[in-house]
Parts: sequence; C-alpha cells; structure tokens
Amino acid sequence: MNKVMNSDTPISISAPYLVYFGDVQEESFAKTGLGLAQWRREDCVGQMSRPGCEIRSALPDLTIEQAVAEGAKSIVIGVASVGGAIPSHWVDDLASAARHGLDIVSGMHSRLTSIPVLVEATSTSGARLLDIRTPPPDLPIATGDKRSGKRLLTVGTDCAVGKKYTALAIEKEMQARRWNVDFRATGQTGIMIAGSGIPIDAVVSDFIAGAAEILSPAADEGHWDVIEGQGSLSHPSFAGVSLGLLHGSQPDALVLCHDAARSSVSGLGLDRFPILPFSETIECALAHAHRVNSNARFVGLSVNTSRIESTKRLDLLDQYAEETGLPVIDPIIDGTGPIVDRIASEFS
Repeated sequence: MNKVMNSDTPISISAPYLVYFGDVQEESFAKTGLGLAQWRREDCVGQMSRPGCEIRSALPDLTIEQAVAEGAKSIVIGVASVGGAIPSHWVDDLASAARHGLDIVSGMHSRLTSIPVLVEATSTSGARLLDIRTPPPDLPIATGDKRSGKRLLTVGTDCAVGKKYTALAIEKEMQARRWNVDFRATGQTGIMIAGSGIPIDAVVSDFIAGAAEILSPAADEGHWDVIEGQGSLSHPSFAGVSLGLLHGSQPDALVLCHDAARSSVSGLGLDRFPILPFSETIECALAHAHRVNSNARFVGLSVNTSRIESTKRLDLLDQYAEETGLPVIDPIIDGTGPIVDRIASEFS
C-alpha cells in the first residue's frame, strides 16, 4: 500500500496498478502515467488505452481481465488533461474495472464520486473511488516568516517541461551523497510517487503560499526540501499557482526546467505565446523569489532533450550553458550531478 497524505486521514492506494491512458494523444497530458512508469515501475503491472491513444510507456498493454490475473489492485488514471475533467467515454472502462474489483484512483479535478455509474459499480464490488487531488482542510494564509533549513524549487519555462522529474532526480542524487533531503510533492503524480504532498493546483488561490509553507516546514539547517514546481510564471493560464508556490517555498536554490523542442507554451490555442528567453524567465523568477528570500539563486538548468537529435544534443546543452552560466543537464540522460555539485559549492 502507498499511503497518500493529502488530508487529515491518509489515503492508501493498493498496488500494483493498471495505468489507464484513455485515448490521450499528447505526452504532456499523460505525465501522471508516464511518471508512475518511470519512478514506480515495480508498482505497475501494465497500461490500458483506447483506440487513438498515442502514448507508449515501458509498461505492457493489458486488458482489465489480464491486469486482474496479474494481480492488479487499482486502476490509476494516468492523464492530467487541461481542466482536469474525466471524459464521458472513459467511464465504461473505469466502471468495468471497478466491477472487476479494482479501486479507481484519480488525480483529476473531476470527482469520481460525482459520477453515478462509478458509484454504482463500486457499491456492488467493494472497490474504492480515490480522489488524490483533494487538498487538506483549513490551510493557513502565508506568513512570509523565514524558516530554517534549505529549499530547492524547480521552475519552468512552460508547463510539463520536467519539473517533477528534475526534482526527483536531484533528490536521488542528494540521497546517493547521503544528504538529509526530502522530495516535496505538489501535484497528483508526485503525490502518488512520494506517498505524501499537497495538490497545489487544487488549493484556493489565497491559500497557495500558505500550503507551500506547511509543505516545507522548518528543518535542520543542513536539511534540503526539494520541491516539485507547478506551471510557469510566464504561462497565461497557470502563472497564479507558480507564483504562490514560489512565495511560499522561499527557495534558497532554483533550477530552471525547459523542453528544448518547444517554441511556444502548451495548451489549447496558446501557441501564439512564445517561450520566453532564459534571461527573462530567470529575471522574473528571481524578482519574486527575492521578495521572500534575498539570497535565492539559480543553480542549474534542466533540459528535456528527448525530442532533439542525439548528434545535436550536447552542442545545444553547451549553448545553453554559455547563455546562462549555469550547469546544464538532461536529468534522465545525464543525471543531476553537476547541479548538486553547484549546490554543494554555493551552500556549504
């Protein structure tokens, strides 16, 4: 069981999982399932999709019946679509899974319990409906008070550029060096991976910074919280959650995350908004970070190069390093050693 602490009562997700991708076509919307396949492969028996789905993870394709035979206990919706709604044509698949005894786990904004067919299916099988995107009650307003300990926050040039992957990879590298460190999850996938966290984009806007404060509480001076970033300060739709998280986190260190193949921000009809230059993104982030921590600084640039030709990858990273003066890596290919080296040298 993976216990997800997002309220006063922990939610226990029963493993192993069947990851459901529906008929999603863009990888940026399938980050929940792909994240589970990457970071919790041992808890996944396979993936299930509908005709038209373009997503292929490392997991085998299974039917519900095959997944049950393999021991699956839960079906996890592996999609984080714009608006967070569960498409109506997915409901029959999910209801069938529930009738076979699988718990349904969702990080979408739509509540599973608001769908009568699913409620009926679980009532006869004993399966559970688990909504992960539920913030704790009675969150405080942020105080802006300085907290002990060290904090790193990943920020992005856009949404879905690798902020979660980068934070997890940095935590892994710090753990390998025997640092005192915790990954702090702020999105549904991160919460499923870590077993705890707060779904920041489901928090009422007045309380986002306060939620970030309690997510990364005061700690020993040598302790690092590596905080999963959300959205982007330059995204027309999602800048609000990014700013609240930045203020509440009070980061000492910032890592900029970028998709090298992307020229405009993601989202329906938003391709008219170009990705800003690194210098503008860094300047904007520091202006707000310095409001709550005058010593905040960037320590690295993390780049998703999965859609870049391998012969051009290293030259591109060198170009970015010259442009920013920061260590530049792809966390999946290169690891995060150079970034953690910079942290060690600047915060020793």
